Amino acid sequence: MARIEIDGNLHDVKDGDNVLAACLSLGLDLPYFCWHPALGSVGACRQCAVIQYKDAEDPRGRLVMACLTPVADNLRISLNAGLARQFRQDNIELLMTNHPHDCPVCEEGGECHLQDMTLMTGHTARRYRGRKRTHRNQYLGPFVNHEMNRCIACYRCVRFYNDYAGGNDLEVLGIHNNVYFGRFEDGTLENEFSGNLVEVCPTGVFTDKPFSDRYTRKWDLQTAPSVCVHCSLGCNTAPGERYGELRRIVNRYHGDVNGYFLCDRGRFGYGFVNSDLRIRTARIDGQRAASSEIAIEHFRALLQDAQGLIGIGSPRASIEANFALRERVGEDNFFLGLDDTEHTLLETIHHVITSGGIHTPSLRETEQADAVLILGEDLTHSAPRLALSLRQAVRNATIELAKKLKIPHWLDNAVRQLQGQAQSPLFIASVYASRLDDIAAGTFHGSPEAIARLGFAIAHYLNQESPLPFGLDEADNALASRMAAQLRQAKRPLIVSGTSGSSLAVIQAAYNVAKALPAQDKGLIFALPEANSLGLAMLGGKRLEAAFAHVKNGSADTVVILENDLYRRAPQAQVDDFLNSAQQTVAIDHLENTTTAKAGLLLPAATFAESEGTLVSNEGRAQRYFPVYPTKEPVLAAWQWLDRAIEKPRWNHFGDLSSACAAEIPALAGIARLGQANVPAVEGKIPRQPHRYSGRTAMYANIKVSEPPSPEDHETPFAFSMEGDTVHAPPAMVPVVWAPGWNSNQAIGKFQDEIGGPLHGGDPGIRLVEASGTLPWFDGIPPAYTPDPTLWRIIRLPNIFAGEELSRHSPPIAERLPDLCIFMNPEDAGRLAVRDNDPVEIADVAGFVLHQLPVRIEPTLSPGLLGVTSGLPPFQNMRNDARVVLKKASVQEEDRL
Repeated sequence: MARIEIDGNLHDVKDGDNVLAACLSLGLDLPYFCWHPALGSVGACRQCAVIQYKDAEDPRGRLVMACLTPVADNLRISLNAGLARQFRQDNIELLMTNHPHDCPVCEEGGECHLQDMTLMTGHTARRYRGRKRTHRNQYLGPFVNHEMNRCIACYRCVRFYNDYAGGNDLEVLGIHNNVYFGRFEDGTLENEFSGNLVEVCPTGVFTDKPFSDRYTRKWDLQTAPSVCVHCSLGCNTAPGERYGELRRIVNRYHGDVNGYFLCDRGRFGYGFVNSDLRIRTARIDGQRAASSEIAIEHFRALLQDAQGLIGIGSPRASIEANFALRERVGEDNFFLGLDDTEHTLLETIHHVITSGGIHTPSLRETEQADAVLILGEDLTHSAPRLALSLRQAVRNATIELAKKLKIPHWLDNAVRQLQGQAQSPLFIASVYASRLDDIAAGTFHGSPEAIARLGFAIAHYLNQESPLPFGLDEADNALASRMAAQLRQAKRPLIVSGTSGSSLAVIQAAYNVAKALPAQDKGLIFALPEANSLGLAMLGGKRLEAAFAHVKNGSADTVVILENDLYRRAPQAQVDDFLNSAQQTVAIDHLENTTTAKAGLLLPAATFAESEGTLVSNEGRAQRYFPVYPTKEPVLAAWQWLDRAIEKPRWNHFGDLSSACAAEIPALAGIARLGQANVPAVEGKIPRQPHRYSGRTAMYANIKVSEPPSPEDHETPFAFSMEGDTVHAPPAMVPVVWAPGWNSNQAIGKFQDEIGGPLHGGDPGIRLVEASGTLPWFDGIPPAYTPDPTLWRIIRLPNIFAGEELSRHSPPIAERLPDLCIFMNPEDAGRLAVRDNDPVEIADVAGFVLHQLPVRIEPTLSPGLLGVTSGLPPFQNMRNDARVVLKKASVQEEDRL
């Protein structure tokens, strides 16, 4: 710690920080624009000026920029000195000379960092009456609007997009007072984190395009703490609702998980909540039910008459909903609802992270790794926020070099100048080229078997006790040895793998590598396919294949399917046979899909935005999401349908259900503490609506002139109103980030122990999994993959926008879906005599034509492999190792296409 004097008051601050970060951590108000806690300092805006005094005898001092001034013992500064205040006011007046007078119509209005800082400096009137420079706006795709005339040239956008997120299609053009931040031509921003420009930009240059279509001011949005449902990482979000419609999602700060940033899928994938495919009424044998009571009576009768009852759970449903189904059908009749390969992979991963003795790091911890090996996973598509963290991890060697040169880690431009001299090694072994290859110290592309064999070899070179693959060629041996040598030297090595390759051998190889590492502070993390994949594995249940067998052999005649489209889990013919064999099929879901279309009883379930539940991330962190707005009859939370289907409901409240789950399932016992943590000691309910929420009466004027009473919420600590206690609520539970003078999301600094640190009172969630024990070496080394000259092997390739079931129903995400095609090695394309975009026929081994699709040549894909985009309908239920026959399409078929 360092002791400094600010305006005559002594403060203990974090040593090594800059003055701006120190002041903000102390709760002091000091204006800034170009600085960002995740991006560091560049001193571009000159807005954080303070006076620094040489000593107690210095009466004048000198003007310095707080973001560029390191703290040190006995440092004396003044924020309130007249010269500093005048400089800040004059400076922002100059910045505003070209800024348009459009606050009333600007979408950033009311949550604008520029507005906050302008008022903070005392600049409240404009004197400039000259001409303003103007720019043409660009089309930047379906996520982000562009209004370049509002720019104040803080450079935050390009620093985040290019330097932090690894983008390469957003640049700064021009010089002096005439700079332009945009693409070289109109077009979609390609980086997976482009939506963060909306929050990073301190003005209204970049705004939320889907939100613009259904716009309302921040203070008119009803909000609740939530968790992203589109992958396994558990990023925290803040969804906002108006008129019963989910309008937008913004990042909700979590010091250990997502920090300040969300991926584009997490930010824009919420559209399924408002989709026309939402199930909003119950259906009995295809006919609409009059009310939820009638549907419940019918459901109750089905359960009582069932000769054999089974339940199929879901990795996208909450822990509590899955537990309620398990309790309703019995433990022996509960099935996880996963395809056989995914079930095996999740069981193995659960076993590894609970009994393997290797720590699963948080996203924040992954950023501290000094050497990384990614084995068999394309993280940019399967776990984007983890990929973003690894981009920061490769800078650790650069930061260490900067320390030796006495360059502060937050002095961003100076540190980045050193990146060519030192970079922490990142090695990638994947099926084909990934977006992280640009920062990799070494890459390997091959089949899942080849990736696994390389992993086993690396483990062997780290520890001779680990088995060595037989017949590894000289080049692969040399690469494995080189990777092992650099991993061995690391103090904080990290191994990353996942399920997208559908390879058990890759998972096992990843564990062997992690176990073989000599470092004490090592980590092993897996990217899982869905929001509650690990939670479902911890709950436990039988295989989907066994459920099919139960119905086929007559052991069960009634099936309850919870939020699961089985046609995504198994081949169509197999699911058709299963559903046709069942006497009664009940589906509880919130979106129409192929499975719900065949249900005899369809019950409308609430989404994450309308219900409460717990999800367990890939890290083993249990986190709770809360309803943003109440459900409307006859929609109910999935667990409520299951509970009310008996004469005497067992769980009166969600808390009762969650407590019962914690008591029944030892692995999930920690969620009881999660429930206690979510009941803050406040004087009343926490309001979901901001204190400036408007139009409550006018919203319902078409129904009744007087204001209706607010809906009651007996399940959560929150109120569906603007009345309540926000003063005593812990920051982890505050729905809206706001502080006096701080209306934008930059207000989060007022809720942190220190800038960039955890929230006051702790970040949300409780870790359920801690490393313990050890496992023997895995020795299931696969033989080398040999291509078949007559057959191609299907390989499903993850895609951030196509691979997840729910987000694909969001209109802006749908615009970013990739073209339907197949990827092929140039050698294979030459054998077929096809080029890019040529159509080919795909047939099964019996010769039955399945599809006709265009070809994309992919040089990094191995011969014999046929890459298809995971999640797109033709291949969503095809096995990852399926063999197919290819033939170039005829001219007539080309014309027909």
